[in-house]
Amino acid sequence: MQKRTVILASTSRYRRELMKRLYLPFEVQSPEVDETALDGESPQVLAERLALAKAEAVAERFPEAVVIGSDQVADLQGHALGKPGTHARAVEQLRRMSGQTLIFQTAVAVVCRATGFSQRDIAPVRVVFRNLSDAAIEAYLRAEQPYDCAGSAKSEGLGIALLEAIDSDDPTALVGLPLIRTCRMLRAAGVDLL
Repeated sequence: MQKRTVILASTSRYRRELMKRLYLPFEVQSPEVDETALDGESPQVLAERLALAKAEAVAERFPEAVVIGSDQVADLQGHALGKPGTHARAVEQLRRMSGQTLIFQTAVAVVCRATGFSQRDIAPVRVVFRNLSDAAIEAYLRAEQPYDCAGSAKSEGLGIALLEAIDSDDPTALVGLPLIRTCRMLRAAGVDLL
């Protein structure tokens, strides 16, 4: 079997760090995909569509490679919360999330054009936020500045103090790349991890 280059179709530093855990040589390429939600698109469908679109966009440029795409959307009662980008939007998001249960929809897709391989999956993570005061929100945002994170919170950092509970069968999904599912798909695509 031909050994194929593995490419992570992402500019996310969090996904890059997670991929390093696999001790697998990989390259990184920007997928350059429009991440705008379609009218009426649910957070789950949005995450799955974007994960596949990212993988396919890079696979088009590198057809011999095995390409991994991923996307995460914070789902608050069916409404998608993206990356806040600014302090004011992060405050607004965290106020809305206070005392609520969210589902972080983290999708992954693996594509290899040369072999015709294409799989995708979703790893939902149920997250219960504690009741948050404005002072707690401000203190958290000043400390961590998670403006590039869906839902304005980094569970792998101080953001864990905002939470009551996390429920997931793929623990890295909340950080941005479900490694259990990713490993399963890489094996199916012929990538030997061990």
